[in-house]
Amino acid sequence: MTTELAHALDVGSLFLAGPFLQLLDPATGEMPEEARAPFSLLIKHFEGHGLDVHNAHRREAWGAELMPPDTCTRLDQDGIRDADVFVALPGAPPSPGTHIEIGWASAFDKPIVLLLERGREYTFLVRGLDSVATVEQVMYTDIASALPAIDAAIGRAVTRRRAKARTR
Repeated sequence: MTTELAHALDVGSLFLAGPFLQLLDPATGEMPEEARAPFSLLIKHFEGHGLDVHNAHRREAWGAELMPPDTCTRLDQDGIRDADVFVALPGAPPSPGTHIEIGWASAFDKPIVLLLERGREYTFLVRGLDSVATVEQVMYTDIASALPAIDAAIGRAVTRRRAKARTR
């Protein structure tokens, strides 16, 4: 997404969700670098285009500063409610927390972009979410190579969501 597109679409903030606790190394309590990499890349990419990115992984220092459940739940729900766009890696196997966040984004009527790794199985509700919400799916094998497709999907989701709002 170019800065011009972000400005033209009036998109200033994005909530980035994905598996967290299941990715923590039991020995260190933190996400290993290979688990952090896709999130770090996406955060850097989106922030490089002027978006304010809300992400629990970074907020909680990749596991080193985990918040109590009542605190992180409230912050995540508020972050999703306040975000202009919701982007998620649902997890394979499924991440229960991420699936709750996807549900909140759908309930808050956010434009949603789901990043689905090729060759993985996803739940029926994730695969069918576009029947009840504004969802774009990006199939990927490598996040870095998928960045242009992700940017395009954000543009489509935001445009569709706004068109839907005008027809109500």
